Amino acid sequence: MSEEGVERRLTTILAADVVGYSRLMGEDEAGTLAALKSLRRELVKPKESQYRGRTVKLMGDGALMEFSSVVDAVQFAVEVQVAIAERNVDVPEDRRIVYRIGINIGDIIVEGDDIYGDGVNVAARLEGLCEPGEVCIARNVFNQVKGKLDLTFEHLGEKEVKNIAEPVSVYRINLDDKAAALVTPITVTSPTTGRGRWPQIAAGLVLSLVAVAGLVWWQPWAPDIEPASVERMALPMPDKPSIAVLPFDNLSNDSEQEYFADGLTDDLITDLSKISGLFVIARNSVFTYKDQGVDIRDVARELGVRYVLEGSVRRAGDNVRINAQLIDGRTGNHLWAERYDRQYADIFAIQDQVIESIVEALSVQLTETERSEVARLPTDNLEAYDYYLRGEKLAYRAEPASVADALRFYQKAIALDPSFADAHAGYARVAVDVLTHGLLDNLPSAVARKRAYEAAGRALALNPRLARGYSVLALLQMFESEHEYAVASARKAVAFNPNSAEAHLNLAVVLVYAGRQDDALQEMETVLQLNPKPPSYVYDYYGLALYMNHRYAEALAALEQEHDITKSDLGLELLAVVNARMGRMDAAKAAIQGILERVPDQSLAWYRVIFAHHAREEDRAERLEALRLAGLPEWPYGFEGDPAFRLTGDAIDALTNGRTWIGERVGSGTFMQYVQANGAFIERGPGYQLVGTVSRNGDMLCLQSSALLLGRQDCGPIFRNPSGTPEHQDQYTYPNAYALKHFSATP
Repeated sequence: MSEEGVERRLTTILAADVVGYSRLMGEDEAGTLAALKSLRRELVKPKESQYRGRTVKLMGDGALMEFSSVVDAVQFAVEVQVAIAERNVDVPEDRRIVYRIGINIGDIIVEGDDIYGDGVNVAARLEGLCEPGEVCIARNVFNQVKGKLDLTFEHLGEKEVKNIAEPVSVYRINLDDKAAALVTPITVTSPTTGRGRWPQIAAGLVLSLVAVAGLVWWQPWAPDIEPASVERMALPMPDKPSIAVLPFDNLSNDSEQEYFADGLTDDLITDLSKISGLFVIARNSVFTYKDQGVDIRDVARELGVRYVLEGSVRRAGDNVRINAQLIDGRTGNHLWAERYDRQYADIFAIQDQVIESIVEALSVQLTETERSEVARLPTDNLEAYDYYLRGEKLAYRAEPASVADALRFYQKAIALDPSFADAHAGYARVAVDVLTHGLLDNLPSAVARKRAYEAAGRALALNPRLARGYSVLALLQMFESEHEYAVASARKAVAFNPNSAEAHLNLAVVLVYAGRQDDALQEMETVLQLNPKPPSYVYDYYGLALYMNHRYAEALAALEQEHDITKSDLGLELLAVVNARMGRMDAAKAAIQGILERVPDQSLAWYRVIFAHHAREEDRAERLEALRLAGLPEWPYGFEGDPAFRLTGDAIDALTNGRTWIGERVGSGTFMQYVQANGAFIERGPGYQLVGTVSRNGDMLCLQSSALLLGRQDCGPIFRNPSGTPEHQDQYTYPNAYALKHFSATP
């Protein structure tokens, strides 16, 4: 026995997993629990006693077991799997209880009733390599039982497994007639007072492993997850364990390492957000506490959570020191804490250990898919990961210079590791921001769209469960008016990252434009619970969802929650339409004035094109009519043409086909536009060049360029100017969504 009551011993470790537990519980909780309870009482417990096994611990939907005899462990596993298969014959396939089991012989560390170490970790990885209903064993197990048990073994080869330096040689036990012949009668024994914890744990939590090599626990603890009183909490407590990850403090001497501390925080939030059994506060809200001395109990109360994770990081060369501690927000007591002194190359292993420590401390159930996704290695190129973190930090600023640098850092990460799915998804998200926020100095509209599609597609090809990739794809599909596809993609993003406020927000936006306003508002309410201290644009979209549900007073209250003094373009538009619908015309006109001061050529024509992806025409008409009521002009710069001088279709044809326009684009200077006989046009002006096609729709001339207005068609009338002259180049006026042009035409 060594210091602090820790001992080592060689033993046989069995790890098992209930396949599809969350699905079974979601479809029939009572029935699933009853079936598991029956299975435990009638099969698992008697066989555990028969083969002298010990259940070490249960977490979530699984367990870790120990056997002093390797033959007993294998016999136990085979009998359990064969018996379960027989029991399932008359059970509908979607209601069957199925296990995966992995067995390893290894050196373990023993602390009280708990065990851990590489021997445990290998057993866990073996279980993860199994197909449902199978038993997988390590080579050392095979060597011990091959001459003692008449079974058929299949060598699956050498497998690389996470956190294990050497490949593991894996064998599968075929559950054939030989296996069936080993089954012995079930003998139910009286309960004993052994060290196993099966009798103390709900039957629904049987047979699966969540164990981590090298974790140091203060105590085997299962918290009482009772919600704090509503009176004490600023927000309602969720009905599941809730957590906020505060920004990790950068204790490095180099302030440039701030991005690394922020990136570590982001990664922990992202991984925790993938776990459906947790409620995780979004990045925006927790970063409002950055560099502030806070009382953890105040943070928990303000964010409406029970638990808070805080920590610090110090990076010096190739070495990192990370401190992390999980705190009960009601009492301020530490539930778990650990310090990691490692090489930078171990950063992903450290993150995994922190995540698994939190999961174990909160007794959270992970589905097999969630376990796999949390354990997924984002990249094996640390330089690429470093560039990715730099890009992530800049991407959240949504400023032209920051966006350009973020795109550049993502590109560097991708160049170093083309299979880095998160870097592709990050690039795609920023490219979409370029489109939605009008940051076209970084990428032209057509290029931004094309690259966003390509990057999102590549990200999803590399990781088909990447939420951000589906969110980006959903927005792009929305712009193309592919609403059913857009909603489906956005829902996939939420399914793959149920705690992502970003995914829920994108789903809400997609639902607004799909015409599903009630659903959109529900999603926005989820966003605000996940992100209770959001940036101002979240209130903009909340205001939009309320407005589209005709809840004008609530929409105005939401818009007034914005922290930024300078309203966004969407915020100003919503202030205009909400106030107009409420009869507050002075406020509505003031908002319109704010729009025109920012964009002097703004008009209803522009919004008519930009709102074109509303699935329901009545939704688009609602917004346009309210803007008209608030005083927004029909055409740029308030132009109003005299109907008596409006050109008809034939006159428009004669003025455009094969003709060159020369004149003034108001607000931009002189321009020249040439239209070829085939309908292609080119336009040049100070500092810009446009190409596209020309067509006519009745008495309207329509231009379409991939560089403008999301590539949509833009139509406007042409008026003759009775006082214009060729010398002044102003014989005609053409207003459309993006410009007001005075010109004369030459052959």
